Amino acid sequence: MRKDFSIDTLLSDAQLAIDNALNNPKVLGYLSDFGYTKAKIQQGKQLYSTAAAAQLAQQSEAGGQISATTDVNEAWETAKKSYMRFLKVARVAFKRNSGVATQLDLGGTRKKSLSGWMAQANQFYKNALDNKAVLSELKEFGITEPKLKAGLAELAVIEQANLVQEREKGEAQAATEKRDAALDELQDWLSDYLAITKVALEEEPQLLEGMGVLVRSPV
Repeated sequence: MRKDFSIDTLLSDAQLAIDNALNNPKVLGYLSDFGYTKAKIQQGKQLYSTAAAAQLAQQSEAGGQISATTDVNEAWETAKKSYMRFLKVARVAFKRNSGVATQLDLGGTRKKSLSGWMAQANQFYKNALDNKAVLSELKEFGITEPKLKAGLAELAVIEQANLVQEREKGEAQAATEKRDAALDELQDWLSDYLAITKVALEEEPQLLEGMGVLVRSPV
């Protein structure tokens, strides 16, 4: 969408200029002489209605995306607390066992991206749960198999929330593209319509103002 207007301003201007023409026979008479009959202005009203509906739909989808992102972040924060607690303990338990440390990816910092962090956390939980010797050692530090399974389940919550987020992101993007196309079409129509309105009503400044067109005094 071109940035000549803000969305709210464009929709407001279009509604004012269209409805005030359709509801005023005198204005319609002037505009009809320049080709803007009631039927043609009704076409503009349909463009307005389509754009307004598309804007509402886009806002709804954008809200859904924000909510989905919040769900992902909240689930991630919950999982981080469990994982980091287990990680710190495991680093103590296996500080002299480089093989297990590699299996569980105990060294280094945690990835900042969700995908990177998820890969590290999944490696930790799954390799720990698949190794009886690791489970036995961790149990000595209070980390039991059920606790590890609960931590792994927290990762599943993130994965599900992220699937929803990606779907919402796609729907929001599609809604934005549809809205922008509708606004572009409306703006093109409105630009021509207002230009002709200024000519048709140039001898009727009060009618022009009623259409939302600024009437400038001659210098």
